[in-house]
Amino acid sequence: MRSSWFNKLSVIFGPRPPLSWLLLCLISLLALIAVLGSSSSNAFDSVTPTPVPDVYLNYRRLKEQTAVDYLELKSLSVGASRQRELGLCGKERENYVPCHNVSANLLVGFKDGEEFDRHCEVSRERERCLVRPPKDYKTPLKWPTGRDVIWSGNVKITKDQFLSSGSMTKRLMLLEENQIAFHSEDGLIFDGVKDYSRQIAEMIGLGSDSEFLQAGVHTVLDIGCGFGSFGAHLVSLKLMAVCIAAYEATGSQVQLALERGLPAMIGNFISRQLPYPSLSFDMVHCAQCGIVWDKKDGMFLIEVDRLLKPGGYFVLTSPTSKLQGSSVSMKKRNMLTPLEGLTQEICWSLLAQQDETFVWQKTVDTDCYASRKQGTIPLCKEGHDAQSYYQPLVSCVSGTSSKRWNPIQNRSSGSQLSSAELEVHGVLPEDFFDDLQFWRSALKNYWSLLTPLIFSDHPKRPGDEDPLPPYNMIRNVMDMSAHYGSLNAAFLEEKKSVWVMNVVPVRAPNTLPLILDQGFAGALHDW
Repeated sequence: MRSSWFNKLSVIFGPRPPLSWLLLCLISLLALIAVLGSSSSNAFDSVTPTPVPDVYLNYRRLKEQTAVDYLELKSLSVGASRQRELGLCGKERENYVPCHNVSANLLVGFKDGEEFDRHCEVSRERERCLVRPPKDYKTPLKWPTGRDVIWSGNVKITKDQFLSSGSMTKRLMLLEENQIAFHSEDGLIFDGVKDYSRQIAEMIGLGSDSEFLQAGVHTVLDIGCGFGSFGAHLVSLKLMAVCIAAYEATGSQVQLALERGLPAMIGNFISRQLPYPSLSFDMVHCAQCGIVWDKKDGMFLIEVDRLLKPGGYFVLTSPTSKLQGSSVSMKKRNMLTPLEGLTQEICWSLLAQQDETFVWQKTVDTDCYASRKQGTIPLCKEGHDAQSYYQPLVSCVSGTSSKRWNPIQNRSSGSQLSSAELEVHGVLPEDFFDDLQFWRSALKNYWSLLTPLIFSDHPKRPGDEDPLPPYNMIRNVMDMSAHYGSLNAAFLEEKKSVWVMNVVPVRAPNTLPLILDQGFAGALHDW
């Protein structure tokens, strides 16, 4: 065997290999040893910790997580056994909303408005398909243009329905066949949104609506927001105004608000609480929202009280302006009489009344409840509102024993909470600021990765400053597991023109009170 190999080499190199070939082999061997030695020393060096920039670490973590998420999505869409791909839903499901099926709810016996409520146990869909956009759907116009002009093909309400809606035509102007424009000066109230907002500010003792923030009003829950004109104005004042409205099979107020880039979600409290904890909002607003507040022994008003922070305001505007003469005062009297007793029982005081608008303020003094007459609305038991995820409406006053009972006038300015306010939520300041620091770095990475997409029509090079609106194509973000809301805070610090819907899963620690106390939008949700 040895002689055969030697004979082959002899044929190639001759009986004696040349000296140059031997030197070449020796040099190659030494080079191989050097390479192996350096790699092993690098392996040793890697054991020794060296400082690595946080941004790099976060960027690497994001890339690794992105790879994991991609593989998970790929396995779900393809599957190990090559499962059938999801098809497109039929045209009838273009405006499909999970857990809202009016016809199915009617069949099982829901009535008196409860058929429009959320009933996931009834409307479980067996068919799994991808909901398609409307046939004439177009990419929304960039903010802030898209706040005032939308494509009519993107919403279920048609321009003919708008034009046939009477007073609504005062607020709308058809620019083209396929566009609907919202007048910023006009709105739900006859005198215009700006005048109406200024009127409310004066009724609570302010010089103008620009002083809402200084007065502690940061978050507003707008019930039955119509076209969202009032909310759009409040957003321009840097308030977080969240629209809630009942599900509408023929066209949703919520869909209109979201199309305009405004915070909104489907919600009504006909039978169940809204998915917010107690003491969540600084102001609750209802202008012709269609709710009869003294029905069900005042349970709707009690739910508003649950949502209001101490010192918060309830603004109610009734459609009395259509009446003339003495009938106006009679209408006001009939509406106010049942509310007078209810508001006194829950320790609200009527601050002011102008025309058809009434403003009540919730008490900041918990002793008020103990000094009430017997037979009034009782206080809820301690711990009653620990979890508020579409629980049944209650007929008791909640939140009075909460550590978060803090008048809105005493709150910190801006979204930054003090150490004392963080401790109320059981959160250590260092943990909170560590989480914020992480998301500051993460947002920079996100923005860098997304820049070619969201600024594709702007001549921007990597490293340049982000262009101001309207070039920013991202208007809203859903944070599916918001934790402390630090991503939202990072967006604010970077002055990005986006709002975040902070979602706290019901199976996660309930940090939603902390998120709402920072002045952000959020909700509990069961994924």
